[in-house]
Amino acid sequence: MLDSKNYNSSETLMVINKTHIIKNLVTVIAVTLFFSCENNFSDVQKIGVLQNQPVGEAENIDLKYTELQENDTVTHLLANLLSPKMLDYSNRDFSFSEFPEGIMLKTYDREGKLTTITSDYAIFYDDTNIIDLRGNVVIATHQKDSLFTEQLYYNEKLEWVFTNKPWLYKDAAGTKHGVGFDADKDFKNFQMLEMGGDFEFDN
Repeated sequence: MLDSKNYNSSETLMVINKTHIIKNLVTVIAVTLFFSCENNFSDVQKIGVLQNQPVGEAENIDLKYTELQENDTVTHLLANLLSPKMLDYSNRDFSFSEFPEGIMLKTYDREGKLTTITSDYAIFYDDTNIIDLRGNVVIATHQKDSLFTEQLYYNEKLEWVFTNKPWLYKDAAGTKHGVGFDADKDFKNFQMLEMGGDFEFDN
């Protein structure tokens, strides 16, 4: 009988020990999974933040766009982009460069005649070659024509400008104003969407 009791006690002890070990293993696995998930979530948050941050930053930039024509040994300056600061978001699916402190864009025709475009803020979209200019946008041509508006899109490839915002245009003939237009950068081909309208400019 004594042996039987001892056997039953040791068997009970083994069952308790096994149960205790299993509980400990479950606890360890649960804690490990918890911290692992917490770390993964933290990593995901960091990735999300990084994707919203620029991959590059430049100050006092001076970018020149040149072209070498056929049967010509000299490169021609087509455009010169100046800005105090540029943020590079080429890590985005639709990559772009941001100019939070504004730009001055100088464009040159085949004869070297200058047209200057300035704004308080700009975004350049790499895939479309379009610059979105905002805030005190001014275009001044070599013919002394000037255009003022609050937002303007410039297609660098086509050398074409357009807006849906109110604008003011000054040339030797006088002053015109309206809402919306598209034109080449020299205003030789100028199409107005709406003539007239009441608005004010600081210029």
